[in-house]
Amino acid sequence: MAEFPFVNLEELASKEVGAIAIGPFGSRMKADVYTPDGVPVIRGTNIGLGKGLKGDWVFVSEAFSAQIPNCIARPGDIVFPHRGAIGEVAIISEDIGSVVLSTSMMKFRPDQEKADTDFLYYFFRSPKGKAEILKFASQVGTPGIGQPLSSLRRFRVPNPTLKTQRLISRTLSTIDDKVKLNQRMNENLEAMAQAIFKDWFVDFGPTRRKQEGQTDPVAILGGLLPDPEKAEGIAALFSATFNDDGLPDGWAEVPASELIEFNPKEPLKRGTVAPYTDMSSLPTSGSSASPPTLREFGSGMRFRNGDALLARITPCLENGKSAYVDFLENEDAVGWGSTEFIVMRSNRPVPREFAYLLVRHPEFRTAAINSMTGSSGRQRAQADTLKNYSLAKAPPSLFAKFGALVGPVFAMIRSNSSQNHTLAQTRDLLLPKLMSGEIRVSDAETIAAEV
Repeated sequence: MAEFPFVNLEELASKEVGAIAIGPFGSRMKADVYTPDGVPVIRGTNIGLGKGLKGDWVFVSEAFSAQIPNCIARPGDIVFPHRGAIGEVAIISEDIGSVVLSTSMMKFRPDQEKADTDFLYYFFRSPKGKAEILKFASQVGTPGIGQPLSSLRRFRVPNPTLKTQRLISRTLSTIDDKVKLNQRMNENLEAMAQAIFKDWFVDFGPTRRKQEGQTDPVAILGGLLPDPEKAEGIAALFSATFNDDGLPDGWAEVPASELIEFNPKEPLKRGTVAPYTDMSSLPTSGSSASPPTLREFGSGMRFRNGDALLARITPCLENGKSAYVDFLENEDAVGWGSTEFIVMRSNRPVPREFAYLLVRHPEFRTAAINSMTGSSGRQRAQADTLKNYSLAKAPPSLFAKFGALVGPVFAMIRSNSSQNHTLAQTRDLLLPKLMSGEIRVSDAETIAAEV
């Protein structure tokens, strides 16, 4: 197929005033203009992996934003950093509403009769699109585009017919929508597992409800298990009274090291090729790490499926870097990773998911942060301190029931994450081929449907 013609981005711009603009000059956007709430300010840190934007917002007042109308980006605008995270791109969505550009951002508003917004977004996500942005950037010092406004106007983009643009963006959006749906499902699944973990092992909710006179099994379990038959069998395992230590009768307070092994030793000879996970592979939320790569073992922490990984160094720990190891191909495999991981493995009869749920528990994370020692900027959490973190030891029968509940939840999370990896690979394979006209949209739709 013939390649698509290319045009300057300016030729596809809306005729509205301010359709192409950059953030206000720095003197007008100092930190002292920020307010506790108001109009969000978009910065490079707000651009996520998908079309949308992520949190950690700062705000300015309505009165301030009214002074800089050309620096407002509204739903449907495409935004790019011109300093720092050069090459990133996002679309302002309806749920975010209008935002103020920071001094490091620029925006583009397409003419909807000439260009499809999603098509342009996907082009700039492609290798060729990123290269187009980067060719205007200086890599000396902090990466930046020296003349952002004129450079933005001169970005070269493919310009097939509007119908073709929409067909391409629809195909790619279908894949992204499925990825987003799986991500949302995983968030809900993990939230459910965390809620049960906290209710049973931190708040002792079932025992408290029994003590208050509750007799309905579903209510005793706080509505977290709506199946009456299953709830009845589990509720019966909880005591209706507390002992002198404030724990359910039959439970005991123990150091974490009695329930969890910290940094377990695993045989892995130097030079052995094994799955490797670095710090960047760990998510800041959720359990799913990026797929590992194969690398010769040198020096690092070793782990197996079922272990939990906790980043111990600042700022990775504070940012939430953690993961549940479920990505090794078989149960006998040993993986390895950064020396800045603390590896945690549940001791039998504690379910292996317990260690990960503890890693994500806010009180435990606070204890990890408080254990940090070392020079500023290189502080690390101390595994020996965390070994003494107090946990409630439940009877084996309750640990077994907990594992039976959360095990399938994590299996579903793993399935969704694996599917997302395949979908992302497919999208990234199709993206440059669609943008260059190398592959027909109908062929791409067939591939996407098969995946």
